[in-house]
Amino acid sequence: MDMPELPDLTVAQAHASRAVALRDALDGQIAETQAQISALEDEETLLDLVGNLLRKLIDGEVTDGVKAVEKLQTEGLQTIFHDQDMSVRAEVEEQRGKVSVTLLTARQRSDGQTVEGMPHESFGGSVLTIQSILMRITVIFRRGLRPLLLLDETMAAVANRYVDRAAKFLSTLCRRLDLDVLLITHDEALVSAAHRAYYITYENDRAKFTEMSSASRREATG
Repeated sequence: MDMPELPDLTVAQAHASRAVALRDALDGQIAETQAQISALEDEETLLDLVGNLLRKLIDGEVTDGVKAVEKLQTEGLQTIFHDQDMSVRAEVEEQRGKVSVTLLTARQRSDGQTVEGMPHESFGGSVLTIQSILMRITVIFRRGLRPLLLLDETMAAVANRYVDRAAKFLSTLCRRLDLDVLLITHDEALVSAAHRAYYITYENDRAKFTEMSSASRREATG
């Protein structure tokens, strides 16, 4: 009696080997993908923590900066515009992840009501000019810039009755903050308040600077 022919297992073994190799490769890819997912999750967590830290640092810097601005602006307005009860208040808002700061100027009227708004809309050139100068000083020191402020007839918009007080306040800031102000002006009150003053003449189409003595500055202001 003839025995049945046994099937050739070589092909089956080859298929099985390929299947095992494919499974091992897929297992390796799965493990690698899981490791990448875990790393990305860790990175996302770290980025969230860093983002929160940066937001807190920025919020802290903004808060400190806003307080410094409010303080200097209010001090300047109350010193210069002594006959008006003025102050500055900052509104801080966050819109789409960005911090927005709006400075509002306020004046307490004699009837007890408060007028508040943007300086260029509600308070005229005198107040706007002083606030602009004080803001420039704040930026200089908050950004660590060279403590030098350049003003070219900037005080011309300030009403005459406030110019002398504005000049003295700037002089006080110069001493307090070790700040230099280079001011071009025709206003004698500003000249009198300066630590050094020069007048300019032209000779042979060239500018000549001559320092003014303290006595001559006092005489100029009467």
